[in-house]
Amino acid sequence: MGLSYYFDFGAPKSVPALELESFLRTVEFEAKKMGFHPTFIVNGSFATEEQKKFVRRITGGLLFSDTALKGVTLLDTSVVWDLDPERGECRVIPERGVLLIVTDELGCETVFGFLWYPDALLDLNGRKLAEVPHKGRWFFHDFVDSPDKRYRAIVKMFADTGYLESENDEYLAR
Repeated sequence: MGLSYYFDFGAPKSVPALELESFLRTVEFEAKKMGFHPTFIVNGSFATEEQKKFVRRITGGLLFSDTALKGVTLLDTSVVWDLDPERGECRVIPERGVLLIVTDELGCETVFGFLWYPDALLDLNGRKLAEVPHKGRWFFHDFVDSPDKRYRAIVKMFADTGYLESENDEYLAR
């Protein structure tokens, strides 16, 4: 059985991307002092195929299930991955992100930050099919499979600023 450290971050969509980036630059500075290298920040949209490949590398998207998606074949697939019309389930692709990527001594990358998802899923005619969870908010969910306290220190910086929504550290039970 593997253990993980899960964390969810969030902020109102009214918080400008540049403000989130400024916060992440502060976190990046501290992460470098902790020994993470290289680090980099991404602040941009995920509109092109290349950008969508990048974002798919760092997130599986937002898992979304709604009865309104059952039997749908005309969903705009530029905003979803893995549509299952039988179960009414898909993964929603973020439209943009403000992210910090840190790399540990073994070359393992970990992402922290904020993703902006569309507020609703539309059919090809532009008709709203379903509202997406986290409407009106930046949101990010991820985990690390490491007891390394540096990750907890980074998550604490999010908590201290009010951006941490939840965390579950399975290593604490050990």
